[in-house]
Amino acid sequence: MSTAEFDRRMLEALICPRSGASLDYDAARQELVSKAAGLAYPIRNGIPIMLIDEARVLDDGPSS
Repeated sequence: MSTAEFDRRMLEALICPRSGASLDYDAARQELVSKAAGLAYPIRNGIPIMLIDEARVLDDGPSS
């Protein structure tokens, strides 16, 4: 089974649905990270899941 790769060009168009802030791509965890909201949105089969309910809370929480 092959895993689709995330297209980094999507980062230019995507923002965090909670904070409206830009996102950072974490290739190791396959997540889009919103430091402002303290959330990491999963990428599954190359598709970012931009639902707050699906996001993982970052250990260090939102930045102030």
